[in-house]
Amino acid sequence: MIDPLSDEHFMKKALLEAEFALEKGEVPVGVVVAAHGKIIARGHNLTETLTDVTAHAEMQAITAAANYIGGKYLKDCTLYVTLEPCSMCAGALYWSQLGRLVFGASDDKRGYRAHQTPLHPKTKVSSGVCEMEASQILQVFFKQKRP
Repeated sequence: MIDPLSDEHFMKKALLEAEFALEKGEVPVGVVVAAHGKIIARGHNLTETLTDVTAHAEMQAITAAANYIGGKYLKDCTLYVTLEPCSMCAGALYWSQLGRLVFGASDDKRGYRAHQTPLHPKTKVSSGVCEMEASQILQVFFKQKRP
C-alpha cells in the first residue's frame, strides 16, 4: 500500500489528471498541489480546449492553489507534475515562491533545466517520481498523433 502522504501517492493523483487531458486530446500532463498533506488544487493541460498557449497544467494549478489559500505565494505547497515544467511554468513557479516541486518525466528539449530557467532559490526539487508511468502516457499520446 502506498503511504497517503508520499510523493508517489500525490504523483498518482497527478497522473489521473494527465489521463483527463489525454481523454480531451490534450498533451497529457497533470498536476496536483498539496499543502500540509492535503490536495488543494488540481489541473491538466487545456491549451487546445481553451485555445490558449498559456493554459498549461501548472498554470491552471497555480491559479487554483492561490485561490484556495487566498494569497499568491505557495511557500508551504508542493506541486506534483507528471512532466518537467517548461520555462513559462517555471517562471510562474518562481514568482509563486513554490516550496517544493516534484516531477515525473524529464523534458530534455523543452524543460526548464534545458533552458536554464531558474526556480525560486528556496524551492526544493525532486524528479523521477513515477517517471515510467508519466513517460508512458506521453508516448501513447504522441504515437496516436504521429502514426
